[in-house]
Amino acid sequence: MDKTPKSLRMHFGLFGRVNVGKSSFLNMISGQDVAITSPVPGTTTDVVEKAMELLPLGPVVFLDTAGLEDVSALGELRMERSMRALDRSDVVLLLVEPNRWGAAEESLVESVKSKNKPFVIIVNKADLAAPSDSFMATLKAVTVNVLAVSSVVGAGRDGQLNALKQLLARVCPEDLLGPAALLGDLVPAGGLAVMVVPIDLQAPKGRLILPQVQAIRDVLDYDGAALVVKEREYAAFLANLKEPPALVVCDSQVVMKVAADTPAGVKLTTFSILFARFKGDLIELARGAAHIGRLHAGDRVLIAESCTHHALEDDIGRVKIPRWLRQYAGCDLVVEHYAGRDYPKDLEKYQLIVHCGSCMLTRGEMMLRIHQARERGVPVTNYGLAIAFVQGVLRRALGPFPAALNAFEKA
Repeated sequence: MDKTPKSLRMHFGLFGRVNVGKSSFLNMISGQDVAITSPVPGTTTDVVEKAMELLPLGPVVFLDTAGLEDVSALGELRMERSMRALDRSDVVLLLVEPNRWGAAEESLVESVKSKNKPFVIIVNKADLAAPSDSFMATLKAVTVNVLAVSSVVGAGRDGQLNALKQLLARVCPEDLLGPAALLGDLVPAGGLAVMVVPIDLQAPKGRLILPQVQAIRDVLDYDGAALVVKEREYAAFLANLKEPPALVVCDSQVVMKVAADTPAGVKLTTFSILFARFKGDLIELARGAAHIGRLHAGDRVLIAESCTHHALEDDIGRVKIPRWLRQYAGCDLVVEHYAGRDYPKDLEKYQLIVHCGSCMLTRGEMMLRIHQARERGVPVTNYGLAIAFVQGVLRRALGPFPAALNAFEKA
């Protein structure tokens, strides 16, 4: 549980006015002093993240944000960070004080509803003042998911925590409580998945990168087997198998070679395409890949990376993909890069967005980015789809996903 990547945890965002007790509430949940608490307004200056295990929900992350209506010198910047945390939140916890509800809370609820995120209202500081019946009626007109707590109680912590868990379990989306398979549904029990894994300069020494590890684990969780091999040895290992594998998964950068070495009847895809389905909307991303063939001189392309690694000499996102896109289009393109959680607000200026596999983002974050692109009429695809397209093997790589292949063909 401690080692589960944050991108695979449910994210709960804590929001509320300055000094409503968000940090105290987080400390009560975790049972330790995670966040600094003080009666001084604006104590929480940036988003505080706390990863923990919250059974029966499993590994989760709580995001403690700066207060709403922060009028300090850095208030505007803090609020911008808080709103970014709203995008990251799978479920929003709005903390309020007893008998206090106003424009700040209404505005946040409006933002939450516009993003179609589930939320609950926590009436904090119930030990200082009892919420009135009329106040509770006002809250329940907003949502039936309301809970009154005190973040400073001692003996009552277990009861409050159990009530909170039940409330969160009720509002959590089903796909988060029971996440979809990465590739286990493509490999029958007892079947074999062959994973072709190049070892390049960016692979951590002594380790595989996160998508590869997750793919191996997913096959095992679904009672299949995994054979991991480098691209140079792949053909020889494949020839020695008594039966063809149920699925071959390769790194996008070697997809053309692996496709050439794989018999036509064997399903083939890439790690990045698997993540396009696991973390986003594969059908929409496949549709977006078709727009690579419509790029013209001077078109603007956004390359979005969810991690902030140090770019090496032949970096996939900074060097290779821009080069391949220009070669395919046969003209010069204006390519811009955004990394980490930075993401431009003026997406409409781009003719195409090429996103990474999003292994460092939650599914909610990636779906929001796809939705924002769709709203502005900008096609979006991802690294694996784009690479397979320019190398002429995208139809083969989408073979295991008929709906996505159909969307690509129509686009």
